Amino acid sequence: MKNALISPNEPRETGYRVAEISDTTFEVASPLFWIECTDDIVANEYWYDPINESFEVMPEPQIEVTPITADPNQPNTTGSQNL
Repeated sequence: MKNALISPNEPRETGYRVAEISDTTFEVASPLFWIECTDDIVANEYWYDPINESFEVMPEPQIEVTPITADPNQPNTTGSQNL
């Protein structure tokens, strides 16, 4: 078993960020705290749910792509020279 360092100051979903994974614990400042976790948990890829006391995978960010269209009010040129 490994240990996950939980950062309550950094909310993720309905829980908290997993800031670090370590084989051993060390003293940390409040409000950080350690929770035992399985070996497959990865910092910044999982978040800790304190209600269920479980680790959940961070969802993929949803990126909205807006197509760029030319402004019809801009002038067009013909016969321009590239410098």
